[in-house]
Amino acid sequence: VQLQASGGGLVQPGGSLRLSCAASVRIRSIDIMGWYRQAPGKQRELVAVITSDGRTNYAESAKGRFTISSDNAKNTVYLQMNSLKSEDTAVYFCNAKDLLPALRIYWGQGTLVTVSS
Repeated sequence: VQLQASGGGLVQPGGSLRLSCAASVRIRSIDIMGWYRQAPGKQRELVAVITSDGRTNYAESAKGRFTISSDNAKNTVYLQMNSLKSEDTAVYFCNAKDLLPALRIYWGQGTLVTVSS
């Protein structure tokens, strides 16, 4: 599975960005897809995930501001980020997990999001 992330950039506080993650396979065949982020000097952390049947889960910091969604026809997962804050500045990584028959984890390259005035 290859994942191609895009959509990062520089945005002012309060602004919005939409990240995209295009997969090389049908995303309906992937159990869980998600977004993680890593800020400078910090560990990588979960932002949001979506399962193959459409269930979603968010980090507390993302609830109410970010929305994860998927487009099966385009094999793409999105992360809509609104009301961005400076603390959202990080490299955002796309992730895919297959749970069966064995756990397999795939990472895309990161896309940098910088929130600054």
